[in-house]
Amino acid sequence: MTMKPLTILTGINRAAEPSSGSLILVNDLYPAMPDTRTIYLGRKPVDQEWRSAFDRLVPISTTKRPLGPGFDAYVDELTQEVGALIEQVRPDAIHAQNVGFALSLAFSRTAGTIPMISIAHGPEVMAAERNTTEHAVMLEVAAASSAIVTPTSVLANHIDRLTGHRFTDRITIIPWGIRLADAQARDQPLTGIGPLSLVHAGRLDDNKSTITAVEALALTQQPHTLTVIGKGVLRDHLEQRAVELGLRDRVHFERHMPRAELWSRLPTFDAFVFTTKGLEAFGLVLIEAQAHGLPIVYSALPGVKEILGTAGSPYIPGDPHSLASALDQLGGDAHLRKALTAASLTNAHRYDITATSRRLRELTLCAIC
Repeated sequence: MTMKPLTILTGINRAAEPSSGSLILVNDLYPAMPDTRTIYLGRKPVDQEWRSAFDRLVPISTTKRPLGPGFDAYVDELTQEVGALIEQVRPDAIHAQNVGFALSLAFSRTAGTIPMISIAHGPEVMAAERNTTEHAVMLEVAAASSAIVTPTSVLANHIDRLTGHRFTDRITIIPWGIRLADAQARDQPLTGIGPLSLVHAGRLDDNKSTITAVEALALTQQPHTLTVIGKGVLRDHLEQRAVELGLRDRVHFERHMPRAELWSRLPTFDAFVFTTKGLEAFGLVLIEAQAHGLPIVYSALPGVKEILGTAGSPYIPGDPHSLASALDQLGGDAHLRKALTAASLTNAHRYDITATSRRLRELTLCAIC
């Protein structure tokens, strides 16, 4: 007898387009999940790729309002909208993306007897650490969850501490993944010595600390070049700082790229620079770069070290002198280049999106049972 597909309701309270790692992850995750029908809640505008990634895509109509005097009324209105949808579709399970944002709170208040698994992405954890309202939201969502999924033990420990160790037994670590089958390493691995063609890709904000890479280039002994791909509030400041440091010809800024375009560009560089200085939930871009054969020079955050193991060259987070030294070491050591390239490819193959999807589906089935 043929079993009906598992129906999951999920969503992220943002425009349904590839604007962040969380959105890209979810867009990959559910199409890779076997025997599953996914209903996705998101905001307009809706990227065409999103329409094909889910069985049904439902735009959120409630006007989004930030924390403040109107937040409770906003959550009440969003909860009514979510509740009506749940009554209509009656999913087998709910996946609440972000353990502590408004949509997850609406899910938790309307799930009833439907099992809810909350999935941590990082930004909501950082928000809960600095804001009492968002901390309270996290506690309520965690209490309503059958399981809480995080991609690393570091993020799991943050959530466990923030929730007062009340839900330790609900926390499960499932590493994120990428579509490995679509990644192509360069035909000829990087060999020899000399200045590096470096790339940094991601959101340009304070926590991502792209400024560390820019300032490090002014301190290196070799004339490495850096291409910064992305958008964010610090873009103008970063460009100005590069000019101030006399790096106009060595630091280049490019717009945010669709993933297919970024992936086609990655093999043209010699190494990837990862500069986040605070909490990093996972760092999918690290695995993307490794899957394309790039050695990684990274800020030695506990969560990043957990993901990379020994497959990268670490430096002190936020320290341009430490980063400059790591870059010069990689540029001047052919053996290290070759070893890190091989280690990158090996490490990336631990993180296939099909494995992530399979484990999350198994956890969901256990929650239903």
